Amino acid sequence: MDTDRLILWLLDISGPGCYLALLACALYGVYCVIVLWRKVMQKRMSPKLSAEFMEQLRELIQNKDFDGVTALCDTPRYWSKAFPQLVMLAMTRRDRGLAKCRQFVEEKYEREMLAEMEYRYSWIIAMIKTAPMLGLLGTVTGMVLAFGKLSSATGGGADPQALAGDISLALYTTADGLVIAIPLTILAGMIQTRLSRLTDATAEQLNDFFQELQDAMA
Repeated sequence: MDTDRLILWLLDISGPGCYLALLACALYGVYCVIVLWRKVMQKRMSPKLSAEFMEQLRELIQNKDFDGVTALCDTPRYWSKAFPQLVMLAMTRRDRGLAKCRQFVEEKYEREMLAEMEYRYSWIIAMIKTAPMLGLLGTVTGMVLAFGKLSSATGGGADPQALAGDISLALYTTADGLVIAIPLTILAGMIQTRLSRLTDATAEQLNDFFQELQDAMA
């Protein structure tokens, strides 16, 4: 009997617990979306800005002004962007050969810049998967409570208001889980698209940069 009461007590408090867990899941998912979105927008360069930077970079490389290249990448307009950061990093390793320099720069991008953003993205996916599961937990809890009250009802029958509360808990938590997961899924898709564009643009810019650097050092 004590065990049954303990189980019922745990089920009773699990209702508010599901709502709190869903709220925490939603807040952390939105937080990760905001942080990752700002990070991607900070690292990417618009086509106009990229063209201006590449034009200045090409001129400095052709003149073999490598100190000027570093100074250009370190200006406030460019220092937060992914491509200028990688160019500045390449300048510190150019004496080791272009092949090793390029390998080092690409590994640095994947290991630090890209890995950090993918870490945030993985948490968004985790929240997308967790929210419906929490909703399902609330559904199961509500139905167990409702059927438990039906089975323990006396000849007068179960209280309709108590049953309605348990059933509404079951329905609301499922709906809340979906309401959290669906927008996060859309936002995650948008971020993934921008992250892929950032990676493709950075790879293309690095190809142009190393080709110019190879021609200048030949």
